[in-house]
Amino acid sequence: MRIFKLCISLFLVFTFCFSYLIIPCFASELGYIWSDSLETSTNIVNNTSNSSNNTSNIQNVNNNTNSSSETSASTNNITNNTTSNETAVEEETNSEVADDNFLGLDCGSAILIEQTTGKILYAYNIHEQLHPASVTKVMSILLIMEAIDSGKISLTDEVPCSENAASMGGSQIWLDPRETLTVDEMLKAICVNSANDCVVAMAEYIAGSEEAFVQMMNDKAKELGMNDTNFMNCHGLDEEEHVTSAYDIALMSRELLNNHPDVTKYTTIWMDTLRDGKSQLSNTNKLIKNYKGATGLKTGSTSLALYNLSASATRDNLSLIAVIMKAPTSKIRFEDATKLLDYGFNTFSYKEFGKKDDVIKNISVNKGTADQVEAVLSENCGTLLQKGSDKNVEQTISLEDTISAPVQKGQKLGEISFTLDGEVLSTVDIVAKDDVEKIGLFSIIKKVYYSWVDLLRS
Repeated sequence: MRIFKLCISLFLVFTFCFSYLIIPCFASELGYIWSDSLETSTNIVNNTSNSSNNTSNIQNVNNNTNSSSETSASTNNITNNTTSNETAVEEETNSEVADDNFLGLDCGSAILIEQTTGKILYAYNIHEQLHPASVTKVMSILLIMEAIDSGKISLTDEVPCSENAASMGGSQIWLDPRETLTVDEMLKAICVNSANDCVVAMAEYIAGSEEAFVQMMNDKAKELGMNDTNFMNCHGLDEEEHVTSAYDIALMSRELLNNHPDVTKYTTIWMDTLRDGKSQLSNTNKLIKNYKGATGLKTGSTSLALYNLSASATRDNLSLIAVIMKAPTSKIRFEDATKLLDYGFNTFSYKEFGKKDDVIKNISVNKGTADQVEAVLSENCGTLLQKGSDKNVEQTISLEDTISAPVQKGQKLGEISFTLDGEVLSTVDIVAKDDVEKIGLFSIIKKVYYSWVDLLRS
């Protein structure tokens, strides 16, 4: 019996060595090569209704009526370097949306975008440079959230208040230079009460000075493609050259909500307290009371800016951001935002086709330490559609059945695309889930050794 097992072991050694040394000489054509001529399989995507009644806690955003001098100054045109950025809403989308204000909005400018894709659904004077008032704080909050998520600061850090921060005026919680609040408490005061003193204290804590923080804001704006924007402060009190646009506000609002979703823990607060209940906080965003699925985001008003709002909401897996600038009254800005959001939810739906790391199929691997590798989606896969059209979406998968080692985790293996009436709606890469090393002499010996051990134990 021992001799029989030894013969089998020698046979295994011969087989593995033969496959490693001889077969590659004749198998070079089996290597994986990506080409446009790959076979495709087309299937009609089932109309799966994602009825996840995602009724979020309706939230409120503070109506920041910042005190500022009524200086009659026209908005300067600030010329910024035109920078392309993948996170920005694509410029070519603008040409697809008529800028004719067909909803009859009574404001200076407005925009509606879908949060996940960034697609523009409604546009009205979206690049006009206007004063943002406290909607400025969307960028300040974004940088604060980045600092938290990167580990630079933590929610429990104690933040001091400088004399400069305490002297801000406008909307505030009356910080005392002798007191400290945690980052968590500061964020709550900024998001709910639009506290100018708190946002300056946070700016100084993160960057060392408000000026350095404002430079960070402008750098981030450039990175996001906010080419209509020039920040002069972190709070939004009027300064002549402190300007942005509805388009740019939509960009930074989307960046904040997509990459730092925990911010809604603050933007959805209706009423709360600070200082052991001694200080009351109350949001004034009326959408919290009457709009289903509201998730934020920020209000603002000054004598020059008039009434501004960045409003976000999610219903049935569709997330929208509506921006209103230069509305004549607070009531009109909420009415206009409601019109935009209603238009979006009544007209469009978001169709999810798959999530990141969903397995498409197992791919055979030639000359690898593993026989197969899972081919998965590189990112969430979905698209914005007009309601009722999802039944006609076609799915096309371009993917080889076999590849050759080595394979790296994240390596592109193919792609999946979705089309409607011949128009490509979405394309997502299919990638390798894990590494697969090329089999070598050591791997063969190791494999033979374990096979021999298993035989002796049997």
